[in-house]
Amino acid sequence: MTTRKPRTGFASRPGAADAWIAGPEGAEAPTAPSPPVNSARLTIDVTPQLRQRLKLAALQRGATVADMLRTLLHREYPDGEENGS
Repeated sequence: MTTRKPRTGFASRPGAADAWIAGPEGAEAPTAPSPPVNSARLTIDVTPQLRQRLKLAALQRGATVADMLRTLLHREYPDGEENGS
């Protein structure tokens, strides 16, 4: 009988997790707090070009688009701010 070779593909596990998890050098962690367990979902419509720019910026920063947008929203609308609206 012949022995089967182990198959590698998209479902195979990586050899060294640190090699593929590590982000780009100098990448900073997002400053926004992670969402609470029972956070609300927000859906917005953007053009394909803006979506592409957001994804590219997130990749370059070693973050997710969601983390980047949370940071932006926390910076623009900090907790406890009264804006009179």
